[in-house]
Amino acid sequence: MVRVDPQRQADYRDAYDAWQKQLSRLHDIFLDGEPLEPPKLKGLLNREARAKQRYDAARDALLGIGALPAGPTGGLIGRSPAASIDSDTADHESG
Repeated sequence: MVRVDPQRQADYRDAYDAWQKQLSRLHDIFLDGEPLEPPKLKGLLNREARAKQRYDAARDALLGIGALPAGPTGGLIGRSPAASIDSDTADHESG
């Protein structure tokens, strides 16, 4: 069984739900033909794009992939992908 860090799991679920809410609204406009004024459409598109970026970042964090912040010496810091998914592995490796 894959174990996931509870905070990363919560962040992922929140980001996914927020993105799906915005995407559903876009579908109302583009697929179902619901009218929307251009300025409001622009705002909706921006909100969906930001929600998708947040989801992508949360997904990458959940899977332990993507860019990690640079450390003081310029190298990458962070946990290995396996440690990001299985927190028990990281605990056993350090002990």
